[in-house]
Amino acid sequence: MPIYLPELTVNSLVFPPVSQALTEPDGLLAMGGDLSVARLTLAYQSGIFPWFADGDPLLWWSPGTRTVFPPNTLQLNRTLRKQWQKSELQITLNHDFAAVVKLCAAPRPSQAQTWILPDIQQAYIALHQQGLAHSIEIWQQQQLVGGLYGVQLGQLFCGESMFNRIDNGAKFALVALQQHLQRYAPGWIDCQLPNPFLLKQGASTMPRADYLELLQQLRTLPAPAKHWQAQTLTLQY
Repeated sequence: MPIYLPELTVNSLVFPPVSQALTEPDGLLAMGGDLSVARLTLAYQSGIFPWFADGDPLLWWSPGTRTVFPPNTLQLNRTLRKQWQKSELQITLNHDFAAVVKLCAAPRPSQAQTWILPDIQQAYIALHQQGLAHSIEIWQQQQLVGGLYGVQLGQLFCGESMFNRIDNGAKFALVALQQHLQRYAPGWIDCQLPNPFLLKQGASTMPRADYLELLQQLRTLPAPAKHWQAQTLTLQY
């Protein structure tokens, strides 16, 4: 059965209501438009994100079920604390956003292809240059071994992707992110879609309506600009 989607135009900065998103495939809302800073900002403010494969049109999604890390969810257990103490790792914020995006896009054993295509990479680098997207980096002997990036909306962080080059590199980045958020905000992290890794770390799911209510509450709350300047982070445990 063919799928009929609203087609966005570059000249019109608007999305359909998320209530019009399809249930199969879950959350597919619209196609087309562009990846400008203005459109991406509006998308995230509306509970929408881009996701498409090489060769597909630009697709926009707002799934019926959303995955989040509630405040105080991410903790270092005894095993992670021991690894952290032995591994001589360092955590930074916004030291090399482009490198984190590139490594998130790299092929993985369980995923030969990536949705983080060159156009997506450039779009999020543009968001970063506008102070809207941020990265957490995990370093070992001056080598980037883990990290994540995403979009900040007031006091909500919308995670986009993460990577590991050592065991638990992404877990350390997630814990560091939530700890950093909680220095000025509750610590909510949006993870978009569920997967076994996120659920194992303590992520929860919520209906789209509840997520949109949370988004409405957090997106306009203050986020100190100095808080997101490039810096070294200290992991608390």
